[in-house]
Order: sequence, then C-alpha cells, then structure tokens
Amino acid sequence: MSSPANDKLAEDSAVVLANSADMYAADNDANAELPPAVESSFLMTYRATGLGVYGAVLRFAGMPLEKIALYLNSAQVSGNNQLQQAIRLTFADSSVGGAGSKWSFAAPFRVVGPASIVAWFLQYSVMGFVFQVCDSALSNALGVPRMPYGPQLMEDPKNDAPPSSSAGEPSSKSYVKAALAPAMAGAIESVVANRAEVQRYFGIQRFAQMEKSLGWNAFGRVLAPAFVANASRNFIMSSTSFVMTPVLYRQFFPQEKKSQTSLFWFGLGMNVFVGNTVAITQQALWGRALDYAAAGGGARSISYGAVVREGLKKEGVSAFYTVPKWASRVLMNAPVQGTLPWFYNEVLPIAEGSVLGAFKQAYFAITREKQPSAALPSSNIEKIQCES
Repeated sequence: MSSPANDKLAEDSAVVLANSADMYAADNDANAELPPAVESSFLMTYRATGLGVYGAVLRFAGMPLEKIALYLNSAQVSGNNQLQQAIRLTFADSSVGGAGSKWSFAAPFRVVGPASIVAWFLQYSVMGFVFQVCDSALSNALGVPRMPYGPQLMEDPKNDAPPSSSAGEPSSKSYVKAALAPAMAGAIESVVANRAEVQRYFGIQRFAQMEKSLGWNAFGRVLAPAFVANASRNFIMSSTSFVMTPVLYRQFFPQEKKSQTSLFWFGLGMNVFVGNTVAITQQALWGRALDYAAAGGGARSISYGAVVREGLKKEGVSAFYTVPKWASRVLMNAPVQGTLPWFYNEVLPIAEGSVLGAFKQAYFAITREKQPSAALPSSNIEKIQCES
C-alpha cells in the first residue's frame, strides 16, 4: 500500500506532466500552420469585415453628398442651377410645412434606417468577400494568378517569373477572369444593397407604398426597382477598385515612386477620372428609372428603353452625363470607393498578421479540446519523473 507521501508525489508529477503537455502543445501551435482552406477563409472574412465597417462609417458621414448626387441624377432637377436645386431638395425638412419649406442639416440623415446601415456594411463587405471568392475560384478554375494584393503591389514587375511558351492562352483566360469576377461581385452586391438604396431615394414610407402597389413576389422585392442599372454601376466600380487600380499600379507605376501615399492618390484618381466617368451614366439611368417607376404618384414596372428615349428626347446626352452630374457622383462615391484600394491593400494588411495569429491560437485551442491530450516526448517524461 502506498504511503501518503508517495500519493502526493504522484499527484504532483501528474500535474507537472499535464502542464508540460499543455505548454508543449502551445509551442507546437505557435509554429504550426493552419489548413490552407481555413486560413484563406479567415483572411477573406477579415478583409471583408474591415471593408464593411469602413464603408458604412464613411457612407453615413457622407449622406448629404449622396442625396445631392441622387437628386442631380434624377428628373427632379432640370434647366439651370441644377446643383442649387439639388442642395435645396437635400436639406429641405419635409417634416415641417408638408412641402419641405424649412431647411435642416439633419434632413438627409433622416432617411437612413437600420436597413441602410446593415446594407452599407453588407454592400462593402459582400463586395470585398464575393470578389475575393470569385477571384480565387476563377483563378483556380482557369489556372491563372489571383489579383495582386497588399505588398504585391509594391513589387517590381520586372522580377516576375518569365511567361511560359503558351503565354497567349493564360493571358486570354486572365482577361476573362478580370471581367467575370467584378461582374459577379457587382451583381451580388446589388442584391444586397439596391433595395436599401431605393428606400433612401424615395424615403421609407413612400417606398413601402410603392412595394405594395407593385405587388412583386419575394424575389422581386429583394432585387427592388432599377436593379439592372444598379448592378451595371457596381460592376464598373468593382472593376475599377479591385482589377484596374491594383493591376495598373503594380505593372506601370514608376517603381521608385511606389508608396502608400502614391497608391492612395492613384486609386482616388482612377475612381474620379475613370470609374465615375463611366459609372455616372448608369447612376443617371438608375435615378431616371426610379422616377419612371414612380411617375404620377403611383408605381409601375420599368422599361429601360422608354427611360433612355424619354431622357434623350428631353435633354439629349445631358440627361445621362453632365459635369455637375459627374462632380456630384464623385463627391458621393470618391471618399469611400476612391480610397478603397488604399484601405484594402495598405491599411488592412497592417493588422492582418496579428489577427491571424490570434485566430490561429483560438483555432488550435478549440481543436486540441476536441482531441486527446497532447503527448510529451518520452525524453521529457523521463526528465520530469527523475526530477520528481
């Protein structure tokens, strides 16, 4: 029969062994690598969440600019002084005097409901996440590289591996992927965001009345009116932010001038002078399509052909593109979308390593709990027993 002293010694040895096993497992966790699928999924989620928070905060702060842009790209302003008309409509307090005779700085923020906050977050997080998923899936399917990200933008393209003898085929596949990825991301982004954008355009009560009058099924209510124009605009902007900006910056920007600052201004310039120059036509089509749907105070389905013909007949090309329309679109869009490539490629990577490290520890801690306790090497066990 063992003595109390021996029992105590055995108990202490068991505790030491258990603690040592945990320390040994923790050391292994620090050096272990996550499964590639797990690490890729987590990084995509981290980047998408960061984009969502960034986009939601800046979109709410820029709500007055968004309303001005929406009015400028609608049929509610025409003739001379369109910008002045749009500003007056934006800050008109419709809760006082019925027709909005009083001005209020808070007026453009009153149309923002919980759905808009959620939609803003989802719009940018989904846009980033879906683009990454589409980029990864299409790259694997077509056998082409993914779009450059983070530090890759600062690399010298002269150091890239020389192309293979069959470079022509991968190049054509790269072009196909460069078009499909933002198209898919833009369409899914519109599924998430278009309904909330239409709600902000008409106001919560007016849009609810329109939905009731249209009597669409659940699928139609999710997409909301003017979905096609919205998806087309998002395709253009997604292409600008995630394809054109990183690729052109990496391949053609002078290597000695590459920096966080130059990427910031390059991305902003691409947004202002390339993306928005084209997207403004789709933004104007979206606004005019909504006015067409709400004509006469009722609600009707949109005929894009009729919207285009009516706009061209009344105002010519100015119905879809003018300098004030472009400027208003830049004011609304550039603070977020124009700085997105900089935030995505330079700000998010700063904390990526730390966040990934914390996730790695949590992941292995959870998986270790579901598995038998880690075994120590026999040499460690013998050493502990001798010391005991």
